[in-house]
Amino acid sequence: MRQATGTTGERSLSVTEPQPQRRLRPHLTRRLVRLYAGLALYGASSALMVEAGLGPEPWNVLNQGLAELTGLSIGSVSIVVGAAVLLLWIPLRQRPGLGTVSNVVVCGVAMDATLALLPDAHALAVRVPLLVAGVLLNGVATGLYITAAFGPGPRDGLMTGLHRRTGRSIRLIRTSIEATVVVTGFALGGTVGAGTVLYALSIGPLAQFFLRRFAPPAPGAGNVIASGGPSEAILQR
Repeated sequence: MRQATGTTGERSLSVTEPQPQRRLRPHLTRRLVRLYAGLALYGASSALMVEAGLGPEPWNVLNQGLAELTGLSIGSVSIVVGAAVLLLWIPLRQRPGLGTVSNVVVCGVAMDATLALLPDAHALAVRVPLLVAGVLLNGVATGLYITAAFGPGPRDGLMTGLHRRTGRSIRLIRTSIEATVVVTGFALGGTVGAGTVLYALSIGPLAQFFLRRFAPPAPGAGNVIASGGPSEAILQR
């Protein structure tokens, strides 16, 4: 960093201190844009998979079933379920961040808004592309909101928290919880199909690819991937 040539240390500080502030502000803005763009796209991608009718991601199987049971929209149910999962963080001593709370609300609102805009899809020739687009867009969205580094989603934090408290592997915890929500959602009337399987098989590689693509070069940003938590959490949504 360039120093001032004045005779006092005070003058040097007056020149050099504002420079980091000017760099930090646009960096924070980019992170916020990445966060909310990612969460909005996540909700939109979920809506595409739901509209395809070939089976959504595991947690939306549960949300579908609860929506059938309660009469609420699937986006509203997603918000309620996300808030309920967040309460489970308390005994796990997990600390939510801005991204955690935003995840609960933004994804559900974006899902309902997208479903309201989408026309009904009946032909298989339309439903299959909707499904594929939803899965791909979900990978993009996951890469965006995780690399923003404002905290994991409520379901991600639940699973990483259980991993730390129980010592069980992330893979075992993820599989157990998602199997439970799929079976429960199916029993309540949610859809399980080829889309659910496609999502389970492809979201890991897709999210890993987009995590690398969107990871910012700034110092410390690599920790989002290298620290283990969020990079494992991409498989747990």
